[in-house]
Amino acid sequence: MYQLIKNGQVLIDGQLQKRDIAIDATGQITAIEPTITAVPTDPETIYDAHGHFVSAGLIDGHVHFRDPGFTTKETLKTGSAAVAHGGFTSVIAMPNLKPVPDNLLDFKTLVARNQAETSVHTYQFAPITNELTEQTIVDMSAFKAAGAAGFTNDGHGVQTAQTMYQAMQMAAQINMPIVAHVEDESLVNGGVIHDGQAAKKLGVLGIASVSESAQVARDIELARATGVHYHICHISTKETVNLVRRAKQDGLNVTCEVTPHHLLLDDSAITSDNAMLKMNPPLRTLADRQALWAGLMDGTIDIIATDHAPHTTEEKQQALLKAPFGIVGSETAFSLLYTHLVANGPFSLAQLTSWLTTNPAHVFNLPHAGQLAVGQPADLAVFNLTDTTTIDANTFLSKGHNTPFIGEAVQGDTLLTLVAGQIAYQKECVING
Repeated sequence: MYQLIKNGQVLIDGQLQKRDIAIDATGQITAIEPTITAVPTDPETIYDAHGHFVSAGLIDGHVHFRDPGFTTKETLKTGSAAVAHGGFTSVIAMPNLKPVPDNLLDFKTLVARNQAETSVHTYQFAPITNELTEQTIVDMSAFKAAGAAGFTNDGHGVQTAQTMYQAMQMAAQINMPIVAHVEDESLVNGGVIHDGQAAKKLGVLGIASVSESAQVARDIELARATGVHYHICHISTKETVNLVRRAKQDGLNVTCEVTPHHLLLDDSAITSDNAMLKMNPPLRTLADRQALWAGLMDGTIDIIATDHAPHTTEEKQQALLKAPFGIVGSETAFSLLYTHLVANGPFSLAQLTSWLTTNPAHVFNLPHAGQLAVGQPADLAVFNLTDTTTIDANTFLSKGHNTPFIGEAVQGDTLLTLVAGQIAYQKECVING
């Protein structure tokens, strides 16, 4: 079916300009022009974007769909519905599942399910080692051939330098990234939030910043020795920002991501025993948060990724000591980031969209993602940048409602998400022409 998006605002050379977008029956963009007249003889759907921002579909390089193994928290269907609600059209899912897809049969099954059961482009990371915690490295060449987007033990840092060194050597040989959850478990000491003032006031054990930065420092030297593409997940400390900055200055192939919650919150927000503020890595200090903003500003940090981590209500109602780490992020990321970083912050809309579209496409080698261009798939999202809405868990399509941002007033509501021209999300009755 021929489709037409009328009256949208598209970023061109950093400026919003009115454009109409035509999409053919194969789901490919055929024209982006100031005005396109609908063809009256063709079957057609016309969306009136009414001055709203039309973006290339967002890319999230770090989501947890919990399926298989933890489907009370999320499924492939609900997870992909949630990311589409947030304007994401491409995601890369983490392998900390049950069973861990550390053999080719399970991995190929998961890749096939991603393609069949999700409403967005869902790519899949493979584990670095068996069960994510053992020392045996998977057959990386075979997993690459089966569709792996990279290798990660997310949820666990690789504790042994020799294992990480060998994994980096193997990944470098096949030109694939090592995507590292950085956490030296010998320095965690049973902590549940950052080792700072909040932990002292609440009388709980804290997680030292050095548990992250010590492993980053080790891994950067291993990356220097092997030449691998080393990507660091959800960085949270000023020390890590400095390490990555120096690595880039040395010309190493090191990239990193930051989450919305580490950009917008610090441990001063933890004033009570509230597990909605428990995540791994933990919320750090204001100085750390300021360093993350500076890292975005100077290009040290490459992308923003949500670490969408759904849990059940019952799990997150537990005390800090017992509740699991993590919050959901797919459905709130763009509006929170636009509100705080652009509408009320120092960054431009062009910068924000680059951290969520072109940059992750480059970092993870997704050649057809993150582009709003003629000849490319119609992966796009329409956002309302002017009206204010309130984050409401009742509107979530994820099974998880675990976020401390419920009730926050934001701009940047998602109105429409198309994946290859197909509707993945549409807000009720607001955009049909």
